Amino acid sequence: MSAAVSFVIPVLNEEAHVEGLLRDLRQRYPRSELIVVDGGSTDDTVAMALPLCDQLLMGERGRARQMNLGGQVASSPYIFFLHADSKPGVSAASLDACLSRFPAWGFCRVRLSGKQLYFRVIEWFMNQRSRLSAVATGDQMMFVQKAVFEQTGGFEEIPLMEDVAFSKRLRQLSSPVVIPEPVVTSSRRWEEGGVIRTVVRMWLLRLGYFCGVAPERLWRHYYVR
Repeated sequence: MSAAVSFVIPVLNEEAHVEGLLRDLRQRYPRSELIVVDGGSTDDTVAMALPLCDQLLMGERGRARQMNLGGQVASSPYIFFLHADSKPGVSAASLDACLSRFPAWGFCRVRLSGKQLYFRVIEWFMNQRSRLSAVATGDQMMFVQKAVFEQTGGFEEIPLMEDVAFSKRLRQLSSPVVIPEPVVTSSRRWEEGGVIRTVVRMWLLRLGYFCGVAPERLWRHYYVR
């Protein structure tokens, strides 16, 4: 028996990934609910996702807003938040076993899709950081009980670091369960932006957020051209 969970997938111009992801999820987790939340795509994302998901929602652009919208309509006891360019490695049986312990929330280890050795180093540091800090990023398929999602109000609707902020609130309720089978997520961010430059940018963003810089200011500084 496969787990009855809801996958919430926020998308924006993800025609290259959304069809393959939805087909994979439907095959591997046949009892799951697939919810796609589009933030205003201008490509064929919506047309490709519509026949393959259970619900396709059109929402205001912004990953936190999109995930909150999907979480609000999810009908399963557990909600999994998954990026369109990521694929979970956990089997349905292992997922059932994990959820049978009724964790309040958790996330997966991450594996980057790139084959080069430096991607193994980057993902090792990412996994160590999340394990020690009990703070997950969106690449790690965060999951939460529907009841806890409603109790906490979901993600803060900020332009970035919404996953970090939500993790910090959730860890006050309980320690996360870390699923050992990794989510394979695209390494395109590092490939397009340059490995060293992207790593430095991500750490500076985290440092700025830790030091109290407003997420809106961080977003404008690093992403507005």
